[in-house]
Amino acid sequence: MFTGLIETTGQLTEIRRRGKEARLWIVPSDSFADLRRGESISVNGACLTAESFAGEGFAAYASQETLAATNLGRLQRGDQVNLERALAVGDRMGGHFVSGHVDCLGEVESVVTAGESRKVRIVFPRSWSALVVDKGSVALDGISLTITRCGAGFLEVNLIPATFDQTTAAKWARAVQVNLEFDIIGKYVRRMLGPWSGEGEEEGISWDFLQRYGFQ
Repeated sequence: MFTGLIETTGQLTEIRRRGKEARLWIVPSDSFADLRRGESISVNGACLTAESFAGEGFAAYASQETLAATNLGRLQRGDQVNLERALAVGDRMGGHFVSGHVDCLGEVESVVTAGESRKVRIVFPRSWSALVVDKGSVALDGISLTITRCGAGFLEVNLIPATFDQTTAAKWARAVQVNLEFDIIGKYVRRMLGPWSGEGEEEGISWDFLQRYGFQ
């Protein structure tokens, strides 16, 4: 579990592809001195496992599913990524609950300067729109952000100077793809309400349904 508060960025120093899988070697800008083998690390919002270490860097395996569902498969040697270690019990909860399980890819549609901030609009598949609410939370490339405006297939966030100074958001521009993770509580609520709303694969509540299970 993570918070979406990026600890540091890191540089991808090597990527070894094998078929549709890959291993990534990443060197954090600020050293993770006590990083342990097997520890979970959020890399651009995707939860990966530290497998081995070399100097100040670590290696992590990215499966076929991870590369297909996130922007990690599009990374090149020398690219920067956002890094966050897993939340420790007793830590301050400054962002929101982030699982590191990316839901879909979004695309930057526009970046507009507003004073010292930047307003960013992200477009994404409309099927996820029900999980986006005004003033709700979203993780973009692992960064916990507040939604300032939203609608079918889009959301907008406001980036303050600290965010684009300390994360890869400084490089966001039109057509850049970002990893989206929607609020986990919203996902559970949506799933639980599915049988009553008729959404998804679950059968909705109807008179035929009630009769079939003994209601007269």
